Amino acid sequence: MYDIDNEIFNIKRIRIRVLEQVAAITPFQDATMGPFPNFGISIITIEDEDGNLGEAPVYNSYMNILESCIFPILFHSRSVPYKEFYPKLYWSIRNEGFKGAAGAILGQVDMALYDLAARRRKVPLYRYIGSTQNDVKMYGSGGGTNYTLQELETEVSFLMNKGVDCYKMKIGKDFGAKINEDINRVKFVKSLAGNKMKIAVDVNQIWNCNDVFKFVDAIGEENLCWLEEPIHSAAYDQIELLCEKLSVTVAYGESERTSKIFPTLVDSGVRHLQPVPTQLGGMKEWMEIRDLCENKNLQFSSGGYSLYSAFLMTSANRDSMIEYLYPLMYGLEKYFLVRPVWENGRFYLSEIEGLPVRIDWDYCYKENKIVQERLWEKQDVSKYNPVVSM
Repeated sequence: MYDIDNEIFNIKRIRIRVLEQVAAITPFQDATMGPFPNFGISIITIEDEDGNLGEAPVYNSYMNILESCIFPILFHSRSVPYKEFYPKLYWSIRNEGFKGAAGAILGQVDMALYDLAARRRKVPLYRYIGSTQNDVKMYGSGGGTNYTLQELETEVSFLMNKGVDCYKMKIGKDFGAKINEDINRVKFVKSLAGNKMKIAVDVNQIWNCNDVFKFVDAIGEENLCWLEEPIHSAAYDQIELLCEKLSVTVAYGESERTSKIFPTLVDSGVRHLQPVPTQLGGMKEWMEIRDLCENKNLQFSSGGYSLYSAFLMTSANRDSMIEYLYPLMYGLEKYFLVRPVWENGRFYLSEIEGLPVRIDWDYCYKENKIVQERLWEKQDVSKYNPVVSM
């Protein structure tokens, strides 16, 4: 295991490239958003003075936060160890808010720094953080609220044939207005899966407590692996009420941007935590939540750009899972020169240095798949100056 606290990052160059969106396997909709016919990814590449690179997915629509908070510290903190360097990055976003996009961007930059550190140490990132296993359990997700029954059957059959034993589908159709249709769709999927695949459902926060009770009474709590974000993620009093009255495991965490919230979720009765590494304020925040789950004996899973974040899940217990949002993520794989291999319901990570994913940049340039590219060097970025606005 390596200690990132003592790593020094003298940054020379930063690049952000936005890749052309790819078509979804099936246009995808959830309770309140979509349909999404396409899906994309943007990559930040951080280069140090010795030519070592680190990459990670990044939001490309918040350049103001990157340029005013993050980049000035990245470029102008020479010979500062990570244990002093990261707090500067963290507190630079205070006025932007730890619970919003700024916190997520910090985590994305942090993942790129971890990648850089592992690459220059010439070790896979999962080994850099101290893990000895190179595989993780995955669960398939999809089941958009806009799917026909035939589209549901096609997706479920595909995932079962790939060895997936847990499937999460979207419910809360049309802003929660069609519970009876949700009930019928879940029953249909349950009839397809039988005992071969567990079923979880994701409401994306749209229901109230009465809606939840109506749904679980019709489905049967014993038929659900977990119930994800059934009501608003900030309604802690209502979440606590639900958890008291339901026996099915309630899951939250994808909407959070800071690890500080998760103990409150646990105190409210949530028994499945779902931090997304590239949505939190750093890799260590994700590890805090992992340890919280271990100490409290909770279910644990993560989503987002799961092929990137799989390295972290190797450090959790063997029952923990990575979400694979099949209809959106599968199409992006054409951009990867290296990625985790999916076999019998598990992802097996490459032994390549750093993250277990590499974008095929030669292909992207040759086929004109880069729709936007920006480059920053030290001389382009002023020293950090806190922005205070009213």
